[in-house]
Amino acid sequence: QVQLVESGGGLVQPGGSLRLSCAASGFNLDYYVLGWFRQAPGKEREGVSCISGSDGNTYYADSVKGRFTISRDNTKNTVYLQMNSLKPEDAAVYFCAASRTPVMTMLYGCPQPNFDSWGQGTQVTVSS
Repeated sequence: QVQLVESGGGLVQPGGSLRLSCAASGFNLDYYVLGWFRQAPGKEREGVSCISGSDGNTYYADSVKGRFTISRDNTKNTVYLQMNSLKPEDAAVYFCAASRTPVMTMLYGCPQPNFDSWGQGTQVTVSS
């Protein structure tokens, strides 16, 4: 079955960088969209970025544009999120998720309901 395992979270100072990884198994990344979402304490989970496994098209939330970069390695069935210039407001649990409807998901900016498989999350803390 589909399994997603996130890694790479940790504590970083404001302005620092982290790279998150999402190792996927049980499916072929070519036919899915993989996305990153985050949830801070007391807040709703929000979309951060997503990438089409077939053509590499990407989507970013306005809050992370220019600072975060999503990428994929289909040979490793892994998606990455490079996070630069981190801010305290980026602190959250980051989740990886997979969508089996890539066309509609990318067309509508990766809405959460389109993602039906989720990882356990990795904590990102941004603090001095």
